Amino acid sequence: MPYIAADERPALDPLIEALAHEIGSESYEGRLNYAITRLCLEVMPELRYKQLNAVVGVLECAKQELYRRLAAPYEDAQAERNGDVYPG
Repeated sequence: MPYIAADERPALDPLIEALAHEIGSESYEGRLNYAITRLCLEVMPELRYKQLNAVVGVLECAKQELYRRLAAPYEDAQAERNGDVYPG
């Protein structure tokens, strides 16, 4: 869930913005994957199933929320614009 309390965000936002600036917007996939991987490794206190399971769960939930909020509406707009493929 990315919806942390508003008072927790100011400590993280400048760091995230600086990292995003370093990653860049062109051919960013490898650098973004690297940054996410390193962050996941840094927050795990030890390599144990419990920590691995928690991090994988966080990544899965972040993926699903990104899809729900950004990708699905984008896909819906494209289907409306270009014609749906699925029977209605």
